[in-house]
Amino acid sequence: MTTDEICADIRRAHPDLPRLEAMLRVARATTVRTRNFTRPLNAPTVAGNALVEERNRTAYEDTLELATEAGRRALAATGLRPSDIDAIVTSHTTSWTVPSLDVHLVGALGLPPTVRRHPLATLGCAGGAQGLVRAHQDIAAHPGANILVVTAECLSAATYNHEDTSLESMVYKVLFGDGAAATVVSGRPVRDGPGFVVDDALEYVLPDSSDRYRGRLSGAGLHFDSTRAATAAFNDCLPELAKWLDGRPLDFAVVHPGGPRILDDTAAGLAMDATALRHAWESLAVNGNLGGSAVLDVLSRTATTPPADGDAGLVIAFGPGFVLAALHGHWSN
Repeated sequence: MTTDEICADIRRAHPDLPRLEAMLRVARATTVRTRNFTRPLNAPTVAGNALVEERNRTAYEDTLELATEAGRRALAATGLRPSDIDAIVTSHTTSWTVPSLDVHLVGALGLPPTVRRHPLATLGCAGGAQGLVRAHQDIAAHPGANILVVTAECLSAATYNHEDTSLESMVYKVLFGDGAAATVVSGRPVRDGPGFVVDDALEYVLPDSSDRYRGRLSGAGLHFDSTRAATAAFNDCLPELAKWLDGRPLDFAVVHPGGPRILDDTAAGLAMDATALRHAWESLAVNGNLGGSAVLDVLSRTATTPPADGDAGLVIAFGPGFVLAALHGHWSN
């Protein structure tokens, strides 16, 4: 879906909305050019005339299909068999389901029935980095383990609707895309080629921030709301991040591409130049914000033009209300 197509759809649905063109100019400032939806704009779950039951079912069906394909590709890329996986970490927010995504993936991917499971829900955009943190912690308890991390979100079916007419809702219609990502985190080398070696991890909840980014359910589906204070959330976390980094050098950063403000603030906060976050900007332009999968896409792009062997780096992502998940480590070629 192009941004022009989505803006045209918004105009069609809200021809008389005051300040519509001004809202769309703000939405276009996200710099997103394209994003993928699992279903077209005229599908009931995207067009806005489907109830929450249908949206939820469709979103999960599409999410499971994406997650299964991502998991298969990750195993193929490492040459591992399903029986080689000791634990699975999943992050999935955009549809309610019991059992959760991890249980379905055990069967769909043929993982051992005794695999350790770490299902993560409602993390949203923090899910990819948080999944890597959980994998790092599992390996600390089980040295040498292979952990499959899978994130998947179907944001179009869950959140794209025309019930909301706020400026924020217009921005999120343009910003969000659907997708899945998977990777293997291992306590031992599992393949030749570049990769990020984790040394340390940070989890941080910004105090009194639960309203900054939040989900809300109605009969029309899942809505994503935010406050004006949300845009300053990274800067509010910066003292804690700096304390954790404790002067450790950073040669590169893999940053969740949540939007232009978060990327600009992160670059400034980490004292990095404009080119340091180029992979995040590229991901944002062609994919939009993929939720928890976005930071893994940026990590994949980083591997295509890798840092020098031994360079110190950071993987970092952010999610609702405002939480931060980060990993410090180095690059290995």
